[in-house]
Amino acid sequence: MKYEDIKPSNKTDWRFKLHEVIYESNTPAGKAFDIGLLIAIFTSIMVVMLDSVISIHQQYGALFNILEWIFAALFTVEYILRLISVRKPILFVLSPLGIIDLIALLPSYLSIFFIGAQSLLVFRALRLLRVFRIFKLGRFLSEINFLTQALKGSLRKISIFLLTVLTITIILGSIMYLVEKRENGFSNIPESIYWAIVTITTVGYGDISPITPMGKLVASIVMLIGYAIIAVPTGIITHDIAIAARQKKELPESCPNCSREGHDSDALFCKFCGSSLY
Repeated sequence: MKYEDIKPSNKTDWRFKLHEVIYESNTPAGKAFDIGLLIAIFTSIMVVMLDSVISIHQQYGALFNILEWIFAALFTVEYILRLISVRKPILFVLSPLGIIDLIALLPSYLSIFFIGAQSLLVFRALRLLRVFRIFKLGRFLSEINFLTQALKGSLRKISIFLLTVLTITIILGSIMYLVEKRENGFSNIPESIYWAIVTITTVGYGDISPITPMGKLVASIVMLIGYAIIAVPTGIITHDIAIAARQKKELPESCPNCSREGHDSDALFCKFCGSSLY
């Protein structure tokens, strides 16, 4: 959805002023609208969460129901205003934020026909993504790209590591199936592999545990292996982040000619004076 396709062109049009308030977070009115909207979204989510607690529901259920429909009416009006304040409403409806808004609205009205649909109201939390528009976090995209590049560099090594761990868990799970008896919970090899994964990752649910001395010995080995390998993926990712950071520093922080900063990571020339950055 392009901004030019939906914004009203006539500045004297009331739709243009409404658009400035609803969509423009860089204006005082727009920022106040977005902050108020986020507070309403967060409050409505808290109402849904508290209403799921039986003791609180028994005491304040009627109040929560009234508040829920007030929020539903408020968000419906807001959605309609978003549609009428743009030139091409269908573009907003099909945009990611438009789809999120619609998904957040539907559970309120579905609850009229389907019992239990109220629990889906927590989808409103998706609307909190609008906070990115308020605080202008787009300037952090370069850092996100830097982290993504580091993760891509370590993907192959991480994949090999996970394959190795999976092979170890299959072997240890199979050994545990042979060592322990069925009545101890290790009724089949997949169940034993599940135990090995839970143990080697140091989660330890405790729903299955070895009883025999040999089984405890194998479990001890699995635990030690778990502590030994838990730091491996962290080390791999840290190494690739360090490499990406060194490569990033090769870009001059400022132009040698005009001393201006803020260049893209792949820039060869200054976007202000056109001089070479290298």
